[in-house]
Amino acid sequence: MSMQDAVYERYSEGVRATEPQLCCPVSYDPRYLAAIPPEILDKDYGCGDPSRYVRPGDTVLDLGSGGGKICYIAAQIVGEGGQVIGVDMNDAMLALARKYQPHMAQQLGGDRVRFLKGKIQELALDVAAMDTWLARNPVHDTRGLTALQAWQAEQKRQAPLVPDDSVDLVISNCVLNLVDEHEKQAVAREIFRVLRPHGRVAISDIVADEPVPAALKSDPQLWSGCISGAFTETAFLQAFVQAGFVAVGIDTWAPTPWQVVHGIEFRAVTLVAQKPSSQPCIDKGHAVLYRGPFASVTDDEGHLFPRGERMAVCERTYQLLMQGDYRTHFIGIEPVSEQAGKPYCAPPGTHRPASESKRAVHFPADQRATSCDPSTGCC
Repeated sequence: MSMQDAVYERYSEGVRATEPQLCCPVSYDPRYLAAIPPEILDKDYGCGDPSRYVRPGDTVLDLGSGGGKICYIAAQIVGEGGQVIGVDMNDAMLALARKYQPHMAQQLGGDRVRFLKGKIQELALDVAAMDTWLARNPVHDTRGLTALQAWQAEQKRQAPLVPDDSVDLVISNCVLNLVDEHEKQAVAREIFRVLRPHGRVAISDIVADEPVPAALKSDPQLWSGCISGAFTETAFLQAFVQAGFVAVGIDTWAPTPWQVVHGIEFRAVTLVAQKPSSQPCIDKGHAVLYRGPFASVTDDEGHLFPRGERMAVCERTYQLLMQGDYRTHFIGIEPVSEQAGKPYCAPPGTHRPASESKRAVHFPADQRATSCDPSTGCC
């Protein structure tokens, strides 16, 4: 039996009977639990509460949505202006989640939740549609395999399960550790693809304090139990940095390990991150001042911010630093008047002179650099 088959079978069994070893103790807001059927609550397996990052009006994507608990919590938070999409590969879990959709629609005053069958490492592929296609076109040889691959490519291009730039928030609860280690980076890339610019990530998962040895990785019981496939703390963060995210950080970190296996501590953490804007870097005279407490910090794009100094930034970077987790650490200084702006081309650590960044006085735009030289470190 493959690791993925072991995961599928164990979570299918988790629908038939509660599996206490598949979850950590987690406290959820009781206001939202009251509306959810007990069967879903009893057969929910997670290690955190990513629903607390949901905002009214969000389009939320829950990876590995299971019986639908987090989706139904999120649906109460997003309100009438939002929607929630759950993606899972387990038919038994999807059946449990869908079983209560009419009931929950009545409770919520509208049907704003969808449950889709798909792989979280390949969110464009509609697996339910593929199952239907395979029933009509069974694969028996390489010719059939080629036909299947051609159908998959066309389906992902014409009707992706989750389209590009379509989601405000991606959440997940103790699922990434179940993905094959060779596909974990693909999950981060797919999350990046489906998020809108400035979209957010909140991933609760089990991580290890040191690398998991091969002997543990080959144990199907430990893999399906959220142990063998765990990221290290460093690798968890780095997967999202490599995918292009910014503001990547650990928001919650359990002080007590969930389990200790062969001396390795496995604990619940929640990672947060943000997809940057794709707009060009234009200088319109913005500046920021890093509050401290560190002597200086460097962001994911290489900008340097010494404590208490007015640093020049482009409009895109300014907007990023004025929201989310960054905002509490920076003071923003806007131009006194709207300017057309020019391509920003300044090396890391460039100051915005006080005479230019005063709210009463600014140099005109034509006194700034008019061209970009890559050798100087354009952002």
